[in-house]
Amino acid sequence: MKQRANILDRYLLTQMAPPFAIALLAMLVALLLERLLSLFDYLAAAGSSLGTCIALLTDLLPHYFGIALPAALCIAVFLTIRGMSDNNEIDALQAGRVSLMRISRPFMIVGLLLSAASVFLYGYVQPVARYDYRAGFYFAEHTGWAPHLQAGMFASTSDKAVMTADSVSHAGTRLRRVFIREVNANGVAHIITARTGALTISEKTRSTRLDLWNGEIVDDPFQATRPHKPTVTHFEHVVRVIDRPQRETAFRLRGADERELTLFELAHDLRYGLPGIEYRTIRAEMDFRMARAFAIPFIPPLAVALAIGARRRKSVWGLIAVAVILIGFDQTLMFGHSLASTGRMPIWLAIWVPEVVFCIGCLATLLRRSRGSWRRRKLTRAAV
Repeated sequence: MKQRANILDRYLLTQMAPPFAIALLAMLVALLLERLLSLFDYLAAAGSSLGTCIALLTDLLPHYFGIALPAALCIAVFLTIRGMSDNNEIDALQAGRVSLMRISRPFMIVGLLLSAASVFLYGYVQPVARYDYRAGFYFAEHTGWAPHLQAGMFASTSDKAVMTADSVSHAGTRLRRVFIREVNANGVAHIITARTGALTISEKTRSTRLDLWNGEIVDDPFQATRPHKPTVTHFEHVVRVIDRPQRETAFRLRGADERELTLFELAHDLRYGLPGIEYRTIRAEMDFRMARAFAIPFIPPLAVALAIGARRRKSVWGLIAVAVILIGFDQTLMFGHSLASTGRMPIWLAIWVPEVVFCIGCLATLLRRSRGSWRRRKLTRAAV
């Protein structure tokens, strides 16, 4: 009997794994796509590099992963049970006295594992990633001279340097026929010309980087404090930092926002306090994270109960009902979190009452569906 149970669990998990992976990947792509487009527009206008955009998207991944994880679990369980129901596999299992609660057990175990992983995700990974994203965005916004240039116009890159280009493209970052004049500390004026150039923000030096190709550097002896012979230097490729900040542009320390604090830091601040953040705000943030993680194991029973449709009729109402319930619960939890953090509603009423109602409702829906299936089997046997 135990061996049969293990076979059933392995079969159910094997059927669930492919749709779970596909749903998780599709959810992540869909959630990141909109933010990716907005980041591309902003960073392209700011002249940031592709590496900055990839780093910001990497910092956003834990946030969207926390949203996609329970949704992918729900979709995978729903599609698995719906497929088994259409193929009469659920009827065969129920004829062998396997209840819907027993069928939901391996999915709930997966939900428990994902719940434990979500505690780590919500409590540790997301706060640090949120701070890294804000710091990276601040760096992309405030670092160096904004690399924009218009054709035929002179731009002052510093107190002693000016540049222009006959032709520009790619939002002013690709240059052709570049002319630069700068004066060094000794009073020597350098005239730099190049056929092509590129303006980017260097993440290492945190300043604007100018790449020049196929050009010349001419020293003007008449502009120097000590006259000397003019020199001409030819080059194929040079890199110049046209603007270096006088001091390092630093972002604030992590912890100014309660969403940037880990669970251990929240627990510490609940006991000893944190200047600038009220006690109820910290407590609401901690309870909100725990409530989101604890609700994940109760998603599979709801998906199993609503995935079994009527005979000889395929309906999408079950999937629509699951989506409405999950979205409504998530929005209710977020709304309760905002009310609790501002002190307009007690934390237990704003967060934990919706949590308990959701969990009990998921189990009750499955038990009611399982009881209805048992009654139909009993009536069928009596009729026979």
